[in-house]
Amino acid sequence: QAMNTGHDGSLTTIHSNSPRDAIGRLEVMVGMANANMGVRAIRQQVASAIDLFVQIARLSDGSRRITHLTECVGMEGDQVTTQDIFVFEKTGLGENGRVKGRFRATGIRPKFYERLVASGIQLPAALFQTVVELR
Repeated sequence: QAMNTGHDGSLTTIHSNSPRDAIGRLEVMVGMANANMGVRAIRQQVASAIDLFVQIARLSDGSRRITHLTECVGMEGDQVTTQDIFVFEKTGLGENGRVKGRFRATGIRPKFYERLVASGIQLPAALFQTVVELR
């Protein structure tokens, strides 16, 4: 509820294995705090409160990397809908055993892009089409 009070800019952490799993965990937490609230109402609250998931995972070499930037786009029927904006792709292991990979744009420009522009944040449109190699 605190994230849905009309004030832009909330940040929180939640432990999950994926952005989709994070939604499920949020639903459980909201349900525990509001026992009389229906599942659809809980999902609507989650969908309206969350703009972006930043998923960080520990990789096989022990390092932590951002693996997903996933936008929460709203509701479709009774489900919270998301779309990956960027994803990490493992491409192999270096000689030292470190994970090699790239952060790949999915080609989807986020729905919140216009709000960024309105706030004075200028990002090149090509950013959402670019692959960045990580070493």
